[in-house]
Amino acid sequence: MLYFTIRRLVGSVFVLLASSFLVFALCAASFDPLARYYTLQPRPPETFFANLREELGLNDNFFVRYWNWLTGVVTGDFGQTINGTPVADQLFGRMLVTGRMIVLAMVIAILLAVVVGVIGAVRQYKASDYVLTFVVYLLIALPTFWFAALLKEFVAGGVNDLFGQQVLYTIGEQTPGLELYATSSEIWLDRLGHLVLPTLSLALLAFASWSRFQRAAMLDVLGSDYMRLARAKGLTHRRAVLKHGLRNALIPLTTVVALYVGTLFGGAIITEQVFVWNGMGRYLLEDGISNNDINVVLGWLLVSAFFVVLLNLVADILYAVLDPRIRLG
Repeated sequence: MLYFTIRRLVGSVFVLLASSFLVFALCAASFDPLARYYTLQPRPPETFFANLREELGLNDNFFVRYWNWLTGVVTGDFGQTINGTPVADQLFGRMLVTGRMIVLAMVIAILLAVVVGVIGAVRQYKASDYVLTFVVYLLIALPTFWFAALLKEFVAGGVNDLFGQQVLYTIGEQTPGLELYATSSEIWLDRLGHLVLPTLSLALLAFASWSRFQRAAMLDVLGSDYMRLARAKGLTHRRAVLKHGLRNALIPLTTVVALYVGTLFGGAIITEQVFVWNGMGRYLLEDGISNNDINVVLGWLLVSAFFVVLLNLVADILYAVLDPRIRLG
């Protein structure tokens, strides 16, 4: 198991290096750090642009620029924004804001996908299967921004009216200035109230597609020879499903979840816009793309790539845990 993990870890490092190279190449071809100066009136003299290119290292060849950027990233230096502030100082703070939404959404989506997928497979073509299938396909068909807007407009208002006070919040990740007078428990309760709707927006849409993979995998397992053997040995249907079937049926879901991480980051961008969260999504759109700030975009893309690679590494290790034959292959 240790040798298997080390092999996967080394492979992940090379994948991350390749990702960093592609990210830098795409951003270098798409963003011009001097673009905001071209429209100034009066236009700065050419000596200004020449000095700025030299200062930013734009006169170096591509590989030198990539190496300088990569060595800085390894030490935690993601460069500076066009306003002169370090990207790392802002990026990691925003990452914590977005991270708590994505992690909680993944946990909820995985649990719902397993439960609904197993129920749909065990009760195939029963009324409950048809109802769950209808709900799942309805969620799959909903655009992220529209579903988030529905939760914001109807669910929040209904819950708040039911309790007679504001329980679910629709704007921001925390009440502004709350830390000045509230206790730590009050701050966490406030953050939880802000977290519910954005998390549900991400989790329900992710769970919908994941549950179909889980249902299909469970159906394959239920028809396998070893499941029939387990029943023949006297195990009850429930025990055979939970002890022997579910473990093998989780392998395809593990793959899907690992590959879906990038989509969750994309969904978080839209969700943060709807709920006005100051997370990584808004940082990318408003501070990076809108301002033509290459270092902000580079930092966001590299952090996203890192978590995609990390989750795929975790998925590889989980394969070996769920099926020992994989680590022996």
